[in-house]
Amino acid sequence: MSNQFRELLKKIGSGAHTSKDLSRTEAKEAMRMMLHSQATPAQIGAYMIAHRIKRPTAEELAGMLDAYHEIGPKLKPFEGQSSHLVTVLGTPYDGRNRTSPVTPITALMLAISGVPIIMHGGDCMPTKFGIPMSEIWQNLGVDFTNLSLIQAQQLLEKTGLTFVYLPQHFPQANQLVPYREQIGKRPPIATLELIWSPYAGDVRIIAGFVHPPTEERFCHAVQLTNNITQLTTIKGLEGSCDLARSRTGIIGVCKPDGEPDFERIFLHPHEYGFAGKDVPLESIIQLAKDLQNIIQGKPIALMQEAIWNGGFYLWHCGICADINTGFAQAEGMLIKGKVAAKLKEITQAIEVIKSSDRLSRKNRAANC
Repeated sequence: MSNQFRELLKKIGSGAHTSKDLSRTEAKEAMRMMLHSQATPAQIGAYMIAHRIKRPTAEELAGMLDAYHEIGPKLKPFEGQSSHLVTVLGTPYDGRNRTSPVTPITALMLAISGVPIIMHGGDCMPTKFGIPMSEIWQNLGVDFTNLSLIQAQQLLEKTGLTFVYLPQHFPQANQLVPYREQIGKRPPIATLELIWSPYAGDVRIIAGFVHPPTEERFCHAVQLTNNITQLTTIKGLEGSCDLARSRTGIIGVCKPDGEPDFERIFLHPHEYGFAGKDVPLESIIQLAKDLQNIIQGKPIALMQEAIWNGGFYLWHCGICADINTGFAQAEGMLIKGKVAAKLKEITQAIEVIKSSDRLSRKNRAANC
C-alpha cells in the first residue's frame, strides 16, 4: 500500500463537505502512481470513483495530462512539409453504439489536404462497450494495432495519418482499463483521454463532449498546458467529434494564446441542406459496408454525414476559405476517388514499413 497515495485519496474522498481539490502537482503524482501500479488495486478503484463523484477540476486535469505526457508515448515533431497544425481527433475510448461514425473519413479528407492527423484509442472498452475506432479502421482494411511506435511515426511521416494504440504503445494506461468495468462508471481518465496528445510538438486538439461543464474544464485545462495551440470542442454524437445532422452543431474554439481566447460557433444543418436523422449504428459489419460505399463515392444515406463533417473540418482547419467550399471539396474527394486512393496509400504504406522492418531484422540476424 502507498501511504502517499492514501493521503491524496483521503483528500478527494472525504465527502461533499470536507473533500478538497488536488493541486496540479498532486494530481500528476496520483496519476503517475496509478500508471506505475504503485497504488494498490483497492486504492486505485477508490480514487477513481471518488474523483468521479467529486468531478475533476481543470487544474487536476492539467496535472493528469502532465503525467500522461511524462510517461506515455510521444510521436516526434512532424518533419513533413505541411504548413498546417498537427491535429489530434479525440474520440471516446469506449466507442459508439447508437450512431454511425464517419470520423475515419474525416481523418482521410484532412490528411489528403495536408493536415497531419493523429488518432488514438484501444480495444472494446467498458463502460459502454461500443465499437472502438481501432476496430472500425480494421474493418476498412487498415490495421494499426500491431505497429510499433517507431512504425506509427513512419506512417505519419509517409501518409500524414497515424494511430497510437493504447495496448501496444501505452500499456501503463491500458492496465487501468478493467477498473472502468469494476467501478461501473467512466473515471476522470475518460475525460482526460479526449484532450490528451501523444505528440511532442504543437497541436490542435479536436474533442467531443456531452455536458457543458466538461467543455469548460477542457478549455481551462488547455490554458494551463504548453503545446496545445488550439482546442476545438464539439457537442458531437455520443461525445465524439462527429457533428450531428439532427440538431444544431455547438462548437467552441479555445486558443490559449489567441485573441479572443474563446469563440463560439453554431452550425444549423438546415441552413446548408444537411438536416436529417442521424444514421443509426446497426453493426460493425454494416458500418464497414456503409463506409466502404461512401469511400467509393456511392450516394447512400451516411454520405451526407461524411460531407457535412468533412466540409466543416476542411473549413475549420484552414483548407477552405468558407464552409460551402468545404462541402464541395469533401463531396469531390469522395466522388473523384481521392479518399479511396488515400485509404489504399495508407494500407500499402503499412505493408512497406512492416516489410522493411522484417528485412532489417533478417539482415541483422544474418550478420550476427
